[in-house]
Amino acid sequence: MKADALRDRLASLGSVVVAYSGGTDSAYLAYIANCTLGDRALAVTADSPSYPERHRQIALQIARDFGLRHEVIHTHELERAEYRANPANRCYYCKHELYTHLSRIAAGRDAIVVDGNNADDRGDYRPGRQAAREFGVRSPLDEVDLTKDEIRELSRLAGLPTWDEPASACLSSRIPYHREVTDEKLRRIERAEQAIRALGFRVFRVRHHDDLARLEIAREEMPRALEPEIGAAIVRELKAAGYTHVSLDLQGYRTGSLNEGLFLRPT
Repeated sequence: MKADALRDRLASLGSVVVAYSGGTDSAYLAYIANCTLGDRALAVTADSPSYPERHRQIALQIARDFGLRHEVIHTHELERAEYRANPANRCYYCKHELYTHLSRIAAGRDAIVVDGNNADDRGDYRPGRQAAREFGVRSPLDEVDLTKDEIRELSRLAGLPTWDEPASACLSSRIPYHREVTDEKLRRIERAEQAIRALGFRVFRVRHHDDLARLEIAREEMPRALEPEIGAAIVRELKAAGYTHVSLDLQGYRTGSLNEGLFLRPT
């Protein structure tokens, strides 16, 4: 069974520092590492301007409810000019910042840094994986071939509230490449997404195009967004967040839609 293989893999590492964002994958990894290794497992959450407050609260809640050994650190990717410039490999600079900190913590514990990448992530465009390789970060979920659906089911059985949490990413991923990432933009995006969530939507993104908010909503939720009262509320809330114009993307929500148009590999 893959769950047993994961425990064996973690046990073989001896001591781990888990890159713990509070998302479905990292939450399950932190939980199972804690069950397997006890005080030899430390979950570390990186707090930065690109990290949504909602995820911070989820991470803290799970750590508290499940007795995880947990630390919150502050990372400073926004101080890196390469990150602020928002190139197509922006995630590399973010992960480089993160793993610089986690590697120092791990060195003090004679531990290995592990992350929540899973088997389904292998085909994605993930420039942060380069940083993981450079720092020797291990991905136990991927190593035992666990898929996202399997992790969700194992999380459900474990009672983790993140078992059905929608996929997410840092707030900077809402800004088109080569447009500068700033704290002001990140705060506007976060306010806008908090407002959309408060209106009852579950799977969505607010893509930031200067004064235009392009709203992507899951197809099954889109009919509700088109209801006159709800549509008016969306416009009102996003303008209150600081946008001048609001559009609804009729293609609906898609993971990594700002990657569209990138030439990822030669043909």
